[in-house]
Amino acid sequence: MAALVALATLGLAASGAWWWARRELAAPRAFEAPPEGRRFVVAPGESTRGILARLEREGLLSSALLARVYHSRVLGDPPLAAGEYRFQPPLSALELLALLREGRVATYPVTVIEGLTYRETAETLSRAGFGDLERLLAEFEHPGRIADLDPAAANLEGYLFPDTYRFPAATGEAAIADALVANFRNRLDREIRPLLGSADSRPLRELVILASLVEKEARLEEERPLIAGVYANRLARGIGLYADPTLIYGLKLEGRWDGDLRRRDLRAESPWNTYRVRGLPPGPICSPGAASLAAAAAPAAVPYLYFVSRNDGSHVFSTTLAEHERNVDRWQRQYFRQRRGGGAAAGANPD
Repeated sequence: MAALVALATLGLAASGAWWWARRELAAPRAFEAPPEGRRFVVAPGESTRGILARLEREGLLSSALLARVYHSRVLGDPPLAAGEYRFQPPLSALELLALLREGRVATYPVTVIEGLTYRETAETLSRAGFGDLERLLAEFEHPGRIADLDPAAANLEGYLFPDTYRFPAATGEAAIADALVANFRNRLDREIRPLLGSADSRPLRELVILASLVEKEARLEEERPLIAGVYANRLARGIGLYADPTLIYGLKLEGRWDGDLRRRDLRAESPWNTYRVRGLPPGPICSPGAASLAAAAAPAAVPYLYFVSRNDGSHVFSTTLAEHERNVDRWQRQYFRQRRGGGAAAGANPD
């Protein structure tokens, strides 16, 4: 009987100790932290014991020993992920251990806007502190990530989806390229493929090229399908696209773009000169966003063959060349004569 009483007493004591330990581990702990959270960095290869000891020294954990026992005896001693963390108070030991086990490291935002070339995208990311410019360019210049989507691609131009991303500090350039391409694939499957009719046999490459032209020409959302419709009509009739943005892209590739198109540029021998070469340019000229991809997938059924800028972000659309010439005279020649005191604009957009 005495032995049974002793065992029961030990059992109650153990049960009480476990209840106390669990309560301590689950109790939220307050600590001082800036609005972005208390920064804590776990080095690669750092031991669990060392991590927990540092957490206790920094006031983030009440008992490293108790947390260590729970982590090893109850959880089975899983690894704690390296990286930079931002801890927000109050935070219990159980919550803190979960963050470290799951590797919920701090991330930082960066926005890649629509219409950037792959080089401009690399420059944007590098300036924001995400990757080295030359290493990013090296990743973006190899098309292996999209070989199944576009076997003819020479690089990732057009497939680095513009969006706001969140990356952990020191994210590698390959991982950044993977994320941008994965986002393109996801948005393509979710938003663009459903717009394509069963009879649409266009290669994806052609759709992305057309979308990149729409991205560079359109400023108003409602005009994107109209501009895509104009280009689709011109392609169907074998009429040159006469798209200034393709010329500009070619000049950028040659390192000769200075912000102005000149008449000699419109006459230049270049595969990107859609004033001289009919059909689509050799490849995408920028990264189009979802709206431009959607417009290219489903161009508006319009009779228009021409459009010209009103110089306020909107365009005037026309069906005949005579009507287009009148619009060019009003919105380009006369407009710029008035603005510049008699000087003419160097080229209509597009003709």
